[in-house]
Amino acid sequence: MRSLKEMALSARQAALQLAVTDLHQRNHVLACMIDVLKERKADIFRANRKDLLVAEEECLSAPLLHRLTFQDEKLQQVIHGLSDLIALPDPIGKTTLSRELAKDLRLYRVTCPIGVIGVVFESRPDALVQITSLALKSGNSVLLKGGREAIRTNEALCEALREAGRRAGIHEDFAQLLVSREEVADMIKEDQLIDLLIPRGSNAFVQYIKDNSRIPVLGHADGICHVYVDRHADLEKAWQVCLDSKLQNVSVCNAMETLLVDRSIASIFLPEMGRRFREKGTRLLGDEEVVKLIGCECASEADWRTEYLNAVLSIRIVDGVREAIEHINTYGSHHTDCIVTEDRDTAAQFLRGVDSAGVYQNVSTRFADGFVYGFGAEVGIATGKIHARGPMGMEGLTTYKYMLLGNGQTMAAVRAGEIIYTHRDLVEDCPIG
Repeated sequence: MRSLKEMALSARQAALQLAVTDLHQRNHVLACMIDVLKERKADIFRANRKDLLVAEEECLSAPLLHRLTFQDEKLQQVIHGLSDLIALPDPIGKTTLSRELAKDLRLYRVTCPIGVIGVVFESRPDALVQITSLALKSGNSVLLKGGREAIRTNEALCEALREAGRRAGIHEDFAQLLVSREEVADMIKEDQLIDLLIPRGSNAFVQYIKDNSRIPVLGHADGICHVYVDRHADLEKAWQVCLDSKLQNVSVCNAMETLLVDRSIASIFLPEMGRRFREKGTRLLGDEEVVKLIGCECASEADWRTEYLNAVLSIRIVDGVREAIEHINTYGSHHTDCIVTEDRDTAAQFLRGVDSAGVYQNVSTRFADGFVYGFGAEVGIATGKIHARGPMGMEGLTTYKYMLLGNGQTMAAVRAGEIIYTHRDLVEDCPIG
């Protein structure tokens, strides 16, 4: 068994090879992924059933079992995602700045891969395919560590993707699977070989990675998402948005966890909202006023900071949009938050004031997704501000380099006044790309 350092060295070699491939080569690998996943689906499904059996014996909750399941529906989803990814343009070699610095001296800023990326993600096997395919298309290699509950499924999927690489003639170690916590501990120390870490999990876990690594970290932390129903809301629209935000899929990070309601409409809105949620089997928690209105359990201070990932919802009454913004910025995780209102000025105040990666008006928080945004899929949803934010598609896995093309110019000539800076912006792509 290879050490983590050996795996990282091999990942570096794979990344250097991928960085100089063209779009056709990388798309060919993605097409091979589709073929191998179809060929090996029986083995993958068998491995997943074993994981599910163990998970059921360990009494995993129904939402977590749903995330763990990888059968025909999930396979079709990831194949569809791979096909969409093939159709997207090349994220590498895009010119984002063209400038003439002086006569015959031209500067270009050009996108390029980040390199070797370490990703720790939850027990959701489809995430392995999404992460690996996005990294491949953007010219990166990945070291992957999924949740222990999905170990057999992840092994089967990762080996299928590596086989696709071999068939397409690229270094198979563009994707490698870590299986132990000890390997994760070793990975976060490899700052000379690994360029970026993307941990997906709780705030505490993301903070642990940040505190214990010198490698740059893009954290995909808790999804404590809110919907605020404003006094100017269309109530039927609000009921639809709230129900979908919470119950369309309770076990995902973009599901609503806290509902905020303007005091002026609470007595009208909440009884019907409570009835509709209870019909769907939702456990409701609320502040003192909410408890009096709908007879639910009393929420604690901790509930406002909790990502339930289940059919549980906390509800709070607020005095207008300012208090809603203050609550979200205090208790939220900077993921995705929505206002339901027909008033344009109130919506603008909310969208500008809420410090989250996604801010919505009159639409379910479930739309916070890389596939929905047209990114093909996502590596995660970054809740920080640098260098990527929100659903991370291919562009979030690229950086850039400056290419300066000259004709023998020297700084001595500049100092002597023989070369004069023009600093003239150009409308052209880098000829090298």
